[in-house]
Amino acid sequence: MKRSNLILLSAAWLSAFIAFGMVTASAQDKYPSRPIKVIVPYAPGGATDITARIVGDEFQKITGQGFVVLNKPGAFGLLAIEELVKSTPDGYTVMVGNVSTNTITPIIYKSKMSYDYTKSVTAVTNLVDVPAFLLVTTANDFPVKTVAELVAYTKKNPGKVSYGTVGAGSYPHFDMAYFAKRAGDLDMAALPNKNGASGVIQDLLRGDVQTAFLNTGSSAGQVQAGKFRALAVVNHARLAEYPNVPTMKEAGYPDVGTIAWNGMFAPAGTPKPVLDALYAAVAKALASPEAKEKFKKQNYNIVPSKSVDDAQKWLANEMKHWQTVTTSVKIDVTQ
Repeated sequence: MKRSNLILLSAAWLSAFIAFGMVTASAQDKYPSRPIKVIVPYAPGGATDITARIVGDEFQKITGQGFVVLNKPGAFGLLAIEELVKSTPDGYTVMVGNVSTNTITPIIYKSKMSYDYTKSVTAVTNLVDVPAFLLVTTANDFPVKTVAELVAYTKKNPGKVSYGTVGAGSYPHFDMAYFAKRAGDLDMAALPNKNGASGVIQDLLRGDVQTAFLNTGSSAGQVQAGKFRALAVVNHARLAEYPNVPTMKEAGYPDVGTIAWNGMFAPAGTPKPVLDALYAAVAKALASPEAKEKFKKQNYNIVPSKSVDDAQKWLANEMKHWQTVTTSVKIDVTQ
């Protein structure tokens, strides 16, 4: 009798264990089962925001769950990263950031972080890389039409040419500072704008600054309208839509300018099965015809990582690269 009871009890426990395992597996299989909050460290309208919303549209079609964008600009991305780090690592809060916020900021503002970035944030996947223009304004009849003319004009007018950046220490800031150095230590003044790309665009339109590196997605419309003049493109090759605009390499500055990227990040400690499911859904979203068409219009290149593990290696390499850059070009990030 006792043996029979023991067998029955064991069978009951086994059934419960199996049932629990099935429920757990089922819960994981259903990820995501509710909307995902996506933190974007910039105001609406910039390249990173555009990327998040394009991916979000397709993600929702694929999963049936919302992709709720929360714009949290300011503090060089520190506010957005801190919110990500403090969130529950369950796959329902992620961040879409870029090279400035997710590689440069953790290096140059390390002392402002109360956490170890490399141990607190994990990469899910790279998403796109974004070509950029070296632009000048046409406001106030600014005469420059080529990179060589910009260099010559600045040398003839030391201290009178200002450039816009999306923030002190951002990659466009480093790009222009490095360009000035490579072009013969040009005397140019930086004018960072806390409102991101949209703020720099307004500065250029008013003629408050004369030049800037801006991604093609946020600035192409103004180029087409004749408000900005594209002197060169930071990309692997000339853009089909702008065949007369040379690359920075063709303009004589092969290692100047950043082909920026947008990537997706999650809090460290997010379960691997959840990260893999998130990666799979995002990769599928990027591969959709609708996303391809939208990114093509923005001149963005779709470049997802091969896997979550591959994304970790990618982020580590980016951190190493920008450690070198930020050491060679010194920028006062207190402005």
